Amino acid sequence: MSALNPVGVNTILNGPGVGRTSSPIPHQSDTIRVVAKTDGVHIAFGANPAATDLNFYVGTTGPEEISIGRPSSQRVVGVTTGTATIIDFPEGTGSPFGVGDAVTLTAPGQTNFNFTHKLVTAVDSSSGPSGYFSERITIDHDSASVTDTFDSSLHAELRGSLKFHVSGLGTAYVQQVQVS
Repeated sequence: MSALNPVGVNTILNGPGVGRTSSPIPHQSDTIRVVAKTDGVHIAFGANPAATDLNFYVGTTGPEEISIGRPSSQRVVGVTTGTATIIDFPEGTGSPFGVGDAVTLTAPGQTNFNFTHKLVTAVDSSSGPSGYFSERITIDHDSASVTDTFDSSLHAELRGSLKFHVSGLGTAYVQQVQVS
């Protein structure tokens, strides 16, 4: 028997309907608990998911625990603004994110840099790009209007984010959980 600890917020995807997509949420756990009410649902998750009958089915007979993969985050030490945004990670570290992953930047005390659920378009792991010896990633986020100077001492974090999508007539309750 396992115990569950809720992580983050519970997401409700109300039915009936052909498909419903959640708002983006921070990826904080490797497991979700899904409860379907009234009728079963198919569920998909990711950057821009679209559930079909080929995805995981959750019936109304009880909750299901589904692995959604390892959550990823990394401290940010530099932000280059522009029509695309470049994120620098600390030297000696790598990027836990790949092209196509959705990410959210939280920069305490400098909210002009914040963005939610934007896609990684490139990962630069070449040796010493522009004299910088760590990975940089490019985000599909237009930050050209930000004129502030980024302060790396305020410990900004880039974290993976995801959405849930359900198809079917039922209502789904989705909660990230820790399983012990």
